[in-house]
Amino acid sequence: MTLQTMLVLREMLSDPARRRYGLELCEKTCQPSGTIYPILARLEREFGWIERRKESAAEHLAQGRRARYYYTLTEQGALRARAALERAERSRGPAVNLRTATS
Repeated sequence: MTLQTMLVLREMLSDPARRRYGLELCEKTCQPSGTIYPILARLEREFGWIERRKESAAEHLAQGRRARYYYTLTEQGALRARAALERAERSRGPAVNLRTATS
């Protein structure tokens, strides 16, 4: 698991039920969109850990912007992501502390 994927999962797991859009994750993880969106696509398509939903026209038109896709961890996705993240952090050793890497 890449460090970038670990950062995305850690952010998503900070509030698993909360929906997030891609640029919000870019800001929170300090990663560029060219890194974040492929990670989100892989977590959705290959693993099924997240769900992607396009916001309604009423939401984005009222705010005068383009529609966003929101990403949310599934219940099983949160469980599996948490376990995979713990394994990855253990294998990387004490040199990687994601709790302070994004602070």
